[in-house]
Amino acid sequence: MTKNPPKTETPKSTDEFIKGLWRDNPVFVQVLGMCPVLAVSNTAVNALAMGLATAFVLLMSNILVSMLRKFIPKQVRIASYILIIATFVTLTDYAIQAISVELHKSLGAFISLIVVNCLILSRAEAFASKNTIGRSMLDALGMGLGFTFALFCLGAVREVLGNGSIFGAMLFPEGFQSWIVMILPAGGFFTLALWLLVINALQTKKAN
Repeated sequence: MTKNPPKTETPKSTDEFIKGLWRDNPVFVQVLGMCPVLAVSNTAVNALAMGLATAFVLLMSNILVSMLRKFIPKQVRIASYILIIATFVTLTDYAIQAISVELHKSLGAFISLIVVNCLILSRAEAFASKNTIGRSMLDALGMGLGFTFALFCLGAVREVLGNGSIFGAMLFPEGFQSWIVMILPAGGFFTLALWLLVINALQTKKAN
């Protein structure tokens, strides 16, 4: 009597989306893209804008890289990926400037620095260049929204403690003593360390 060979489980398409939100979160787990995470997360608006801009660039570059993966020579693949990413970063830069000049000034040079964000380039090289358009889209959406969620978590805490507000709306009476350090660069490190402590504690509790 012959035994049937064991079936190999293929990952569900939804797993590509969910992993970026929590299990492989680019900030809280992989600790990628720390430059914008620490620099522009001093308010919830800035954090949300930078997160959505990065997510858009990640999604569009993943789609295009996946579409052209069979046509891009291996010898120039990294240069080609950077060119693709830079194209969508330029479009995003102009779009933000057209929507809000003040927001564009707040984000400053960090919009252009999305080009060298290791999260976007790593997903293009490690995933989009080896998978179909559909799977690459789900991967980009999961990672992009996970990055946006992490940025918003930092920005919300820093704005609440540093300004006593959220999205510009005051939360506390006039006597509230704001923590100025939270909107300074050092506050980004403190807030990130706090969130990493919380995430690691939750993951350890779940594993046990």
